[in-house]
Amino acid sequence: MSDAQPQSKYQVRFDWGLAGFQALAAEADVIVLADELPPVDAAHGFATTLGAHTVIVATVATSALVADWALARQTEKGDRFSVAVVAVGERRADGSIRFAMEDQLTAGAVIDALADRGIDHCSPEAAAAAASFVGLKRAVKHLVAASETGQALAGVAVAPGPTQTPSAAPQTPAVDPGTGVTVLTSFDFPA
Repeated sequence: MSDAQPQSKYQVRFDWGLAGFQALAAEADVIVLADELPPVDAAHGFATTLGAHTVIVATVATSALVADWALARQTEKGDRFSVAVVAVGERRADGSIRFAMEDQLTAGAVIDALADRGIDHCSPEAAAAAASFVGLKRAVKHLVAASETGQALAGVAVAPGPTQTPSAAPQTPAVDPGTGVTVLTSFDFPA
């Protein structure tokens, strides 16, 4: 396997989970964590300090707000603003990542909203995530509720999400005052 980052030539990139965050973060102006539903089992997450990276969180409902925020940062920069969209995913019983389709739909919503604003030089991975959202847009609410995570959460007390504080390792969200975008300094990745 090569250490090259083939997505680095694209303005908008997409990957999954903690490994995806680690692969894309270094060369991104912002990392958008696509996290539609709270984790089913927050107590077993991997607390990750996000360091010097600018990390924001998105849901389908906030995807347009996040895209507006990214466009404003690109305007301030006066140059291309690179966006890494990372679908958070869920954790399987064996500790491996479960690719939670609700997070893929959220990532697709963000990528589609970015494209609507002209931030559209997408990697093939990002384009595929956006196409999944666009193709399923009318069914998103149902799909999220019917997803494995949605069904699991319907049967248990809701665990804290990215804008709440879990009991294990506190996440420290801050809301960008002018935009309402949630900026994180730490995050508990499920896998």
